[in-house]
Amino acid sequence: MSHAESGFKAAKLAVLTVSDTRNEETDTSGRFLAEALVADGHVLLDKKIVIDDKYKIRAIVSQWIADEDIQGVLITGGTGFTARDMTPEAVLPLFDKAIEGFGELFRAVSYDEIGTSTIQSRAVGGFANKTVIFCMPGSTGACKTGWNKILREQLNNSHRPCNFMPHI
Repeated sequence: MSHAESGFKAAKLAVLTVSDTRNEETDTSGRFLAEALVADGHVLLDKKIVIDDKYKIRAIVSQWIADEDIQGVLITGGTGFTARDMTPEAVLPLFDKAIEGFGELFRAVSYDEIGTSTIQSRAVGGFANKTVIFCMPGSTGACKTGWNKILREQLNNSHRPCNFMPHI
């Protein structure tokens, strides 16, 4: 069934890569998310790379959640345990509501791929100003897991019994 036949509604999304070392050429995770969301019929409104700095991350995400056109933000990187990993600390204060199930489900499906190492993932999700935000680890494999096993369905308004589209 085509998107037109299913009544598919494209989400308008932004992608943020958090990294001290990546640039547009080496950003395979952010590139994967941008290409995957477009391939699945969504609209990429913005894509940026920012260093692992809590306030710089928060500033970009705050700008995007204030933008009425952006319905969702996909963040890759900065979710580990090093001193520089600050993505959850940057975005959690912005959430109006947390989506606890995203991190739980991400770790559950990731367990099948990387075993107990998934415990080191601090993947988080939430809503801020009717914008859904998902934070995933910085590896391309983690972004593939997040998109293919969770977000592809949850950002598709025809997925049943429920999805995030009515909330954004």
